[in-house]
Amino acid sequence: MRFRLAQAHGPVYNVRMPRIPRRTFPCPAGLYLVFLLLAGPAIGSADAQVTAMKVLLHRTYTYKTVQNLEIQAEVSRADDALERPVLVWIHGGAMMKGDRFNQWEKPFPRMMLEAGYIIVSIDYRLAPETKLPGIIADVADACAWVRAEGPRLFGARTDRLAVAGGSAGGYLTLAAGHHVTPPPTVLASFSGYCDLVGPWATGPSIDPEHRESGLGPEEMTAFKPGPAVSNKYERTYDITPVYNTWRQRGEWPFALTGWDPVSERDNYLPYLNDRGVTPDYPPTIMVHGTRDLDVDYHQEIQMAEALEAEGVSHQLILLEGANHNLGGIDPGKTENALRKAMAFVRFHMEE
Repeated sequence: MRFRLAQAHGPVYNVRMPRIPRRTFPCPAGLYLVFLLLAGPAIGSADAQVTAMKVLLHRTYTYKTVQNLEIQAEVSRADDALERPVLVWIHGGAMMKGDRFNQWEKPFPRMMLEAGYIIVSIDYRLAPETKLPGIIADVADACAWVRAEGPRLFGARTDRLAVAGGSAGGYLTLAAGHHVTPPPTVLASFSGYCDLVGPWATGPSIDPEHRESGLGPEEMTAFKPGPAVSNKYERTYDITPVYNTWRQRGEWPFALTGWDPVSERDNYLPYLNDRGVTPDYPPTIMVHGTRDLDVDYHQEIQMAEALEAEGVSHQLILLEGANHNLGGIDPGKTENALRKAMAFVRFHMEE
């Protein structure tokens, strides 16, 4: 069943009502609609109040070691003895920058923490030192670690698992839908993407931010990646001018994978998220701004079309005029979209 959800803060596209897995009775369409429309502080208010009143625990764990490199996760939860559901948060930064502490810069993981969830914010090996297959393997291993060790280490309830992230973290979130076994229960992508060989990535970037710094031809020729790192603090140099140069030249996909997007396009196929959608792909919500100059918002329209074709429960919220960080518009509109994303995640986690 398809419907278009009217709202005041931007269009909602390609909404498909959830299938009825894990239930012995049907879920009326109205129930999901009410749950979605009422997304806000009132949803899970008891959990939110409990969490707000308690001291939060923040602990760092090594979830994987590659040679001598420890890859870590930051776990945040209420300081109590309750088993709580888990949201794995994946940071952005073009898969070349960033770190697990990104969760404190983003409102969505904070909102889920306040709603009573455990937030597991992960590092992963960064490109260009590590190529894309290794990065996605880290995400899969992090989810496996949460499921295996989370109940013992930090009181996780792991019968279901939510995964979310922004920008590159949104891409990796969508990748988790077809590279993590068993798949996560639900996905939430913010300003993410699905196609690494589209013109937005293989052509010169239109984002002025990517022209704020760069390197000349001789400097780029001399650039050599160092040993593997799992967050930006482990590097002895700033990758930003190098990354900006790759974006200016349309060479970022090659730097990320080592594959030419034209002559070696077939190598990319397992990593194009819209190609990985099957009827068993997790329910997915995507939020994207229409003035995103970094990642073309049509990327998530493309992903929504793939989800629609396979009958997967999904929602796409386009924020008119919002930028890559979902800013540049009335903050209330952005918060409203994030509340709807929270409602979608909680509906599928708690049904």
